[in-house]
Amino acid sequence: MPAFIPARRAEDNPDTRRNGNKFPLTTFADLGLSQKVQSAVSDAGYTDPTPIQAGAIPPALERRDVLGIAQTGTGKTASFVLPMLTLLEKGRARARMPRTLILEPTRELAAQVAENFEKYGKNHRLTVALLIGGVSFDEQDRKLERGADVLIATPGRLLDHFERGKLLMNGVDLLVIDEADRMLDMGFIPDIERIVKLIPFTRQTLFFSATMPSEIQKLADAFLQNPVRVEVAPPSSTAANVSQALVSCTGKDFEKRATLRDLIRAQENLTNAIIFCNRKKDVADLNRSLQRHGFSVGALHGDMDQRSRMATLQQFKDNEITLLVASDVAARGLDIPAVSHVFNFDVPIHAEDYVHRIGRTGRAGRSGAAFTLAGRRDGKYVEAIEKLIDRKIDWLDGVETAASSDDEEDTGRSRRGRGGKGRGKKADGDKAPRSARGKAKEHEDVTYETPEELASDESQNPAPEGDWVEAPKPRSRKKKDAPAKLREHEVVNYETAEEMSSDPEQAPAPAPNREEKRPKPANDDRRRNRRNKRDDDEDMPVGFGDDIPAFMMINAKIG
Repeated sequence: MPAFIPARRAEDNPDTRRNGNKFPLTTFADLGLSQKVQSAVSDAGYTDPTPIQAGAIPPALERRDVLGIAQTGTGKTASFVLPMLTLLEKGRARARMPRTLILEPTRELAAQVAENFEKYGKNHRLTVALLIGGVSFDEQDRKLERGADVLIATPGRLLDHFERGKLLMNGVDLLVIDEADRMLDMGFIPDIERIVKLIPFTRQTLFFSATMPSEIQKLADAFLQNPVRVEVAPPSSTAANVSQALVSCTGKDFEKRATLRDLIRAQENLTNAIIFCNRKKDVADLNRSLQRHGFSVGALHGDMDQRSRMATLQQFKDNEITLLVASDVAARGLDIPAVSHVFNFDVPIHAEDYVHRIGRTGRAGRSGAAFTLAGRRDGKYVEAIEKLIDRKIDWLDGVETAASSDDEEDTGRSRRGRGGKGRGKKADGDKAPRSARGKAKEHEDVTYETPEELASDESQNPAPEGDWVEAPKPRSRKKKDAPAKLREHEVVNYETAEEMSSDPEQAPAPAPNREEKRPKPANDDRRRNRRNKRDDDEDMPVGFGDDIPAFMMINAKIG
């Protein structure tokens, strides 16, 4: 196992002390960056490095491996882009052999890193290739053929190019693995391990992560050689300049959306906001709902093509839209400095995702606000979040309540089964009121925007005939009165082979008669008789009819 240098914070680095006091380095000029890089940083309006930049850039310039642990929004991207630009000023790229490689978990993060190279590398003539999904292979191949000083890629697309023989990895002398904890969550670790084996062992590795669970620690032990560990904040902490609050809501979608709308309208200092959902379907539904209610909103999720995703992000950055409804694909590493609010429409299942979500606001020292809509069934997830961030999240207005319908929802859901119990009859055989059917229907995938829409559904109203009605019996699977052609396409599940054999429709068909298969001649009397039978309106005679043959009239003598 490679030995680790004891963990050091940027503010604890003796090289950053001034006059005996613990202060980070005050300017980028103190970090050892080249003049071209310093000029680009100054033109971008930055003078003071962040703690992660002050701690990671000097050892990176010394060709040391770096393990950087910092919460999102602290400037991790510049902490490896700036030293890379300085190191790449010497040398040139060769065809299909990139000099450096940066691995990112998502397309958005990869594109954002490419933008940083354009901004800070304007004084350099470096070739940057971006390998992400949703873009033509041919265009990316042409960039690789010209040679790439910097290769920014997602693991899947990188391996695709390698397997097609369009990429050689033996020229990479600097590897950056960004958002390693997100790589773990997305299942990219096997791909990362394969990629690392393709790169020379003598490479320099910069490893960055927002959190440091045991799995990530094992990867760091395997990938890094005698690294400098830079930790500028406790793992899994949230920024102190972001106010956090929980908002009580019910489990009904239309009421939850109404609560969110009221919450958004109540914010006086909202400039723009990101609304997070756990599922892509909920992102699309919430986006349509907010549009119908007059909000300036866009959507961002994994099913969108790359062009649409980048266009929506650009609209949000340019303040063309105020609200961005997104899945967790937007929670990691997106640098949108002016986000004032974050709304969690769903409580994240993984506590680490909460840290990354609210990290989208309060960036660059700005204040921010984060609200999370939660019901009673979200209690365990809220407890996990509070344990991770080591603080209690207050409820809005100090009220920790949820509608009783959450309990009814859990009870109704547990009663539903294959036999339909809970929808119509009770377990003891008594008839259930029609209102019970309405409660059961609340769990179906039905979207109501207002209570008036809910009231218009007849299944939610009591029956006019009386207080009690029997629930409709389930239709039999064996429809004897259905046409045979329709029954051929039905799907019937049988528990046993005996049950299948008892169905007359499943009985084996009789063997076809060979005589019937033979082609009939055109002058076949049987065919003609059949035509005559169809054309004749009178009753057909039985037997010989009225004409009896003469041989049957002969009196036989019996001896």
